[in-house]
Amino acid sequence: MSLISLYKRKNKKLLFTTPSHSQKFFIFHKFYQFYKYDISETEAHDPELALSKAEESASKIYKTKHTYFLTNGSSSGIIAAVLSCTKKGDKVLIWEHAHQSHTNAVKLSGCIPVFYSINKIKYWGVYGKTILSPDQLKDVKAVIVTSPTYEGIVSDIRSIKKLCREFGAYLIVDEAHGALYPFSDKLPESSVEIADFTIQSLHKTAGGLNPTALLHVNCDIDASNALSMINTTSPSYPLLTSIEANINFLNSNRGKIQLNKLIDSIINLKKNVNNVEFFGDDITKILIKHNKYSGYELSEILFDKFNIEDEKTNDISTMLLCGIGTTSKKIEMLKKALKKL
Repeated sequence: MSLISLYKRKNKKLLFTTPSHSQKFFIFHKFYQFYKYDISETEAHDPELALSKAEESASKIYKTKHTYFLTNGSSSGIIAAVLSCTKKGDKVLIWEHAHQSHTNAVKLSGCIPVFYSINKIKYWGVYGKTILSPDQLKDVKAVIVTSPTYEGIVSDIRSIKKLCREFGAYLIVDEAHGALYPFSDKLPESSVEIADFTIQSLHKTAGGLNPTALLHVNCDIDASNALSMINTTSPSYPLLTSIEANINFLNSNRGKIQLNKLIDSIINLKKNVNNVEFFGDDITKILIKHNKYSGYELSEILFDKFNIEDEKTNDISTMLLCGIGTTSKKIEMLKKALKKL
């Protein structure tokens, strides 16, 4: 199958997966517009100045010292953050089951990885919150925390930041799945204004195109040199333009109305479905389990009988991911399917 045929192929499944635009919600509605915005670094266009102004505008929205647009996913933001605040031989504290970009960042920086563990929540089969002790921070230059987790478990970032400050360690938060947090009080608190570095994936929940993301910096470190080491010198201006439009939409009244509509739809679903249990700190991650089925059985039933595809499953529970592109109609169809289990 060619990439073009893959693009044209219609998916009849009801997707509760990334990317969160659900193949319908786009900041740019027509694919051909990508060619219109695909330019180079020419004096006539001066895209570097436009990008600088766009990032400056984003920084004001997020209340950061600097916000960088990423077109190579959150992975590039994680790597750039570690490269920016460490030197060869430094120790970096990372979760033993973290995303591979965390270990890759430590390898590329020449640092020494120090691993910490997280307990699993027994009755759900998912990892819980990150809890660190002072002993773990000794001689550590940087700490990387994943919050929220894939399933929407959120750690106490304020407490972790306080601990990092005491030991002079930089705090890097992988908030890839929490890009909607700054735009609603009904969602968990974002790390953007707390951590030294916060990385968010726009494509996971915020409606962005793969693999758009953001690197937020709230310390006196310039991450541009590190980004230039790992990024292409021919950036995709269509993707960069989509990032700007994505942020402006999320920060607009229309965007906030759509986000609150999504949250209200999920609240309604939880109130009206009694035959499954729900869990998690982030309402946009619908983590469920059923007393008659394993997580894998539940996932298979939803897929085969109701044409619903989930994002992630373990032997106990199943997680259906929602984002800014998830419609109320889609949530209503999920509600009807869950009631029929």
